[in-house]
Amino acid sequence: MTAGRLLLGATPLGQPGDASKRLADALSTADVVAAEDTRRVRSLAQSLDVRISGRVVSLFDQNEAARVPALVDDIKSGATVLVVSDAGMPLINDPGYRMVAACIHEGLTVSCLPGPSAVTTALAVSGLASDRFCFEGFAPRKQSARRSWLAGLAAEPRTCVFFESPRRLAECLRDAVDELGGQRRAVVCRELTKVHEEIRRGTLSELAQWADDKVLGEITVVLAGAVPTTDLPTLVAKVDALVADGMRVKDACAHVVDAHPGTPSRRELYEAVLRSRSGGPEGSDPGN
Repeated sequence: MTAGRLLLGATPLGQPGDASKRLADALSTADVVAAEDTRRVRSLAQSLDVRISGRVVSLFDQNEAARVPALVDDIKSGATVLVVSDAGMPLINDPGYRMVAACIHEGLTVSCLPGPSAVTTALAVSGLASDRFCFEGFAPRKQSARRSWLAGLAAEPRTCVFFESPRRLAECLRDAVDELGGQRRAVVCRELTKVHEEIRRGTLSELAQWADDKVLGEITVVLAGAVPTTDLPTLVAKVDALVADGMRVKDACAHVVDAHPGTPSRRELYEAVLRSRSGGPEGSDPGN
């Protein structure tokens, strides 16, 4: 018997009309529909005027590992298994990875029905750089872990997309202000493609203040990448030029750092200036 295949189907984020014809066809013809929420997939099929003829089973984070062996056996026996999440593309912070990995391990066919994704939708409407980006899933729940995670993004030059619970959004944005600076640009996308869709653009400080008013709905955050830092020798040269014009070294370092966001700290720049100067031991104060 010819082996079947695994289909990954992207489902609408909110508007049923965003479903592709291929998804509608797959819903009506698949032997098995493995859904993150069986009620949601039945509702989607109804709104698309599609009758699901195959068996419908649940496939979510807590049961995926247990479900995979039987579903792989179904595919080996010739079945087409369609995997769908609640909304968007399976595997993108949704179930499906274990299923795909198992099918690849068994040499079974894995195909994708492309379509909606909150990640790329938010990136597209954000107005932030989209040529290079990273996706970070959900922000950590605990503040200590979240602050460490945000600190790790401080020098990330790519635009970053992540999800956040509406209950934790304000706290997350306040932590981002502390770790990344209030002037970093960001966009909060709420209820993408749905009736109450809202796109808020601004600095982290502005967005943190807005979020204090209790935000509801599904949230996707797009964070601007770090401003590329000017190389240290160039910054030292700028300090030397200001000193030559009569400015104190410490004041010149402060001026240069303030003019170049994302550069080393004032102390780091000051120490680099000391190292670059000849004729005195490192750590001496050349003109204060």
